[in-house]
Amino acid sequence: MEPRNNTRILEFILLGFSQDPNLQPVIYGLFLSMYLISVVGNLLIILTIISDANLHTPMYFFLSNLSFVDICFTSTTVPKMLVNIQTERKSISYAGCITQMYFFLTFVELDNFLLAVMAYDRYVAICHPLHYTSIMNCRLCGFLVLICWTVSVLHALLQSMMVLRLAFCTDLEIPHFFCELNQVAQLTCSDTFLNDVIMYFALVLLAVVPLLGILYSYSKIVSSIRAISTVQGKYKAFSTCASHLSVVSLFYCTGLGVYLSSAVSHSSQASATASVMYTVVTPMLNPFIYSLRNKDVKGALKRLLGVKL
Repeated sequence: MEPRNNTRILEFILLGFSQDPNLQPVIYGLFLSMYLISVVGNLLIILTIISDANLHTPMYFFLSNLSFVDICFTSTTVPKMLVNIQTERKSISYAGCITQMYFFLTFVELDNFLLAVMAYDRYVAICHPLHYTSIMNCRLCGFLVLICWTVSVLHALLQSMMVLRLAFCTDLEIPHFFCELNQVAQLTCSDTFLNDVIMYFALVLLAVVPLLGILYSYSKIVSSIRAISTVQGKYKAFSTCASHLSVVSLFYCTGLGVYLSSAVSHSSQASATASVMYTVVTPMLNPFIYSLRNKDVKGALKRLLGVKL
């Protein structure tokens, strides 16, 4: 196949999960429900934290940022898929595909970095409780969030610009429900060696390194908890980390599983299905994990809604 200039590409085709027209209403209803639950749930977390002065602490400041990012994360991919199902069209413009890819990379990295920052916050709270207020001050919290945004935006910009340099063949069908970086790169007629090097280097640097930071933080936390003499004290210390640890496990097990499996196997359909876990399911479950396991959030949510939870 002869490569053609990127400027002539009008659109890509998002194949989604199934070609069966009978399954489209089921997929539409399922994803619409998950999307609405995710948006409403995360929005409630943000409003609850803003409205309650007792939650104006570093931990909940980072949680509100995570909830905002999760709303943006799911809004990057799901609405376009729902529109395509509703209109019975599977196309996405070239500019739209690059834009979607850019915002997807931005928000997935933000999720990644914020989880690492939240692990550091729990490490300071448990391992250095007497110095927690002085260490996790407003300036440091704002700086950490700013660094997360800056690195994520620059990384997404780099990856998007690397895709812009590629020429594509006539086959522009993406076996996914959104413009995923690796799937788009596989459609090119250009040499992707440089793109692959940058993509996997960024995966190691921007995913594995924060994960190692999380594991290091929790190794120190576990050591500190073991040193606590009373069972009640151990339970109280662990309970402050349980929600975050659950979210970290869900996000990394699904996210890294997708990308590591895609490097070994080229089963695009399986990759698309697995991607639902960290792109839709994880952001949807985060509000429930944090609210159901956290007495402070449940109490503040009760006051916000004026109902008994």
